[in-house]
Amino acid sequence: MTAAELSRALRLVVVTDRALAAPRTLEEVVAAAMAGGAGAVQLRNKGEPPRELLDLGRDLRALTREAGVLLFVNDRLDVALAIGADGVHLGPDDLPVSVARQVVHGGFLIGRSCDEPEVARRLVDEGADYIGCGAVYPTATKPDAGPVIGLEGLRRVVEAVHVPVVAIGGITVERAEEVASTGAAGAAVVGAVMAAEDPEVACITMLRAFSGR
Repeated sequence: MTAAELSRALRLVVVTDRALAAPRTLEEVVAAAMAGGAGAVQLRNKGEPPRELLDLGRDLRALTREAGVLLFVNDRLDVALAIGADGVHLGPDDLPVSVARQVVHGGFLIGRSCDEPEVARRLVDEGADYIGCGAVYPTATKPDAGPVIGLEGLRRVVEAVHVPVVAIGGITVERAEEVASTGAAGAAVVGAVMAAEDPEVACITMLRAFSGR
């Protein structure tokens, strides 16, 4: 995958949340999001046993593969490899990027959460393919997201690295335009899609903000 192709896929990353999707299934919401143009899905179901995560991951892998959409697994490199995901998204408390890069094949994608420009540059040197940056706004879906960095904090990270930067934290349909104005490649969202009455329309609307990137 070229850098341009990765940037396009990361314009909208839909992060899973079973509770927000209910009473619909995750598979139903993800399918609607992909119909709306989402280029990537991140499996993140905090607290679920590894076996349940594995089973859900296999279902999502089948859906995303058919649609030509990237699938990432949050935190769990083992699950990502077991289901044949396209990549993993790591946090500060997970495996170091440099260690993960040593045990995966060349085409496997590694994303890493970071909100400091200097740290972001180091992570890219270690092998991160993209940076997830935030929390840009206050968020209720990730209590451990850390301090809010705002649009200026996001812009500083975007300007520090040559890989795609994906904005995270509190991003809604209404905020997509100002997020895109920072130069971020895209946005990772949970509630904006998982809880949307019409996930397909929500994705179509958000993607308009990044259509020129």
